[in-house]
Amino acid sequence: MLIADDLDNLLDILPDFVKKPLNEHSNKKLLIEVVMDLGRRPEARFPNGPEYLSTINITWNNLDFCIKRIPQFSGDNRSGIECTLHRISSIKNRKGNVVGLTFRVGRAIFGTISHIRDILYTQQSILLLGKPGVGKTTAIREITRVLADEMQKRVVIIDTSNEIAGDGDIPHPAIGRARRMQVTRPELQHQVMIEAVENHMPEVIIIDEIGTELEALAARTIAERGVQLVGTAHGNCLDSVIKNPILCDLIGGIQYVTLGDDEAKRRGSQKSIVERKAVPAFPVAIEIHHRDSWIVHERVDHIVDQVLQGSNLSLQRRTFNLDGSISIQCEISNSSEFTSYNNYSINDRTNPIKYTPSSSDYYNNINKLSKSISNSLNPLTSFNAQSKLFVHHANKNLIRLYIHGINIQQVELAINNLSLSILITRDIMKADYILGLRSIIKHSSKIRQFAKSKKIVIYTINSHHNNNIIRALKQLDNNYQFPVITWYKLCWQKTLYELDALIETRYAIEKIIFQNKQSIELLPRSISIRKLQGQLITSYNLNYSILGKIGFEKLIIYPQ
Repeated sequence: MLIADDLDNLLDILPDFVKKPLNEHSNKKLLIEVVMDLGRRPEARFPNGPEYLSTINITWNNLDFCIKRIPQFSGDNRSGIECTLHRISSIKNRKGNVVGLTFRVGRAIFGTISHIRDILYTQQSILLLGKPGVGKTTAIREITRVLADEMQKRVVIIDTSNEIAGDGDIPHPAIGRARRMQVTRPELQHQVMIEAVENHMPEVIIIDEIGTELEALAARTIAERGVQLVGTAHGNCLDSVIKNPILCDLIGGIQYVTLGDDEAKRRGSQKSIVERKAVPAFPVAIEIHHRDSWIVHERVDHIVDQVLQGSNLSLQRRTFNLDGSISIQCEISNSSEFTSYNNYSINDRTNPIKYTPSSSDYYNNINKLSKSISNSLNPLTSFNAQSKLFVHHANKNLIRLYIHGINIQQVELAINNLSLSILITRDIMKADYILGLRSIIKHSSKIRQFAKSKKIVIYTINSHHNNNIIRALKQLDNNYQFPVITWYKLCWQKTLYELDALIETRYAIEKIIFQNKQSIELLPRSISIRKLQGQLITSYNLNYSILGKIGFEKLIIYPQ
């Protein structure tokens, strides 16, 4: 992997008391950016954290010293150094005077996209997602070089802030044979995108930081003309783009659809649902969470449909190892957070997951499987191998519930009246569940993102009515508590085949139904076994139906 950074050109702009510590720093090659704010000490930022460079505070003279050594700032308060990839951004006060500077180090890193080279040969449009500073621009610059030089494509870069191809009229060598069109003002980027297609006959167009509705519309227009697009957008994952009303058009957009009574009944859903509106402008999306580990979505249309249905996602993670090798792994991600505060697909019964045992030992050694399942299920139970029964522990943990947008006294009164084992906490970090008003949760992106990161389930109600609160608390308590007595009775003096079916049912309910809010299809069983399974399902207050040909009937369990 070859790195070209021209770091000395950037350091030459800085005052001596800032430049000297950086030249002597052991991690100089890992420098991300230098920050100089008026009245504060200069700061250098590295991957492992920021460091102060001097005890001297920045003055007006220091800022003026730097400004005189760089070109004039453009309309987006950015400047650069000619023939380099560095970016200098300014912070101005209300009078228009510069009170802060950010010197961002630009590097051309060759060989960073070898783990997605096969995707480039598919000639499909690619959207790179990730938070600022994760390396999207560096990746798109290397993609540009590979497409232009190695694949001999006609590539045009729409360079809004001269960040991809560097500052000045001559593009940086890192982009290869690709051509660059500069944008005079950021708000005109969408016009330059269309101009590039109409005037220069490109096969590929490179766009950095798609962020407005007009730019998203221009990207869709270009895609419909048969031109390959490679672009970047801010967003941690594909879910964030789906929820973004401005950028969601890049992945097909979403629309509310009202179904007829017969169709809603056939689907097992509500009449108002959300569906993908059109074909995505970017058929491939790549999430960059770390510089060396990317998540690749090769079928964005399929992934978006799964997210809207609340289904589990099969993700492809590609990792660039230190020895130069590339590893590809499959991961399962739960998209239920997207549906936990929407009411359009929680009861989706059209695509039940077929449960199949993960090992042949499931049938050969029921005792081993029972022990492993009991350890992975509710922590309030343990398995006694000699008696083949689940035994309940006396010390029961309380459910910690965080209330958002609802009167806490009203919830506490309902908990006391129902004698539920629920404790209200004011610290969301300690919460097991969140209960909130649907209208507030829907517009509170921070609490939804926090719940997703901490894997906390959000329960919502439509209004403050006491009946709604009681119904939600009962459902929460039923999902959390395990019917130990029922399980004890069901398992008493049962054969291994019967225990096999019961364990399968319990595992499906607690691992799929409660956690993922999805329907699940059990294995075909005899009539007597299905009745036994039905008793266990009913004890969880869940519904089920029987499906299949005669002699191969099986149960389908539905979430609440």
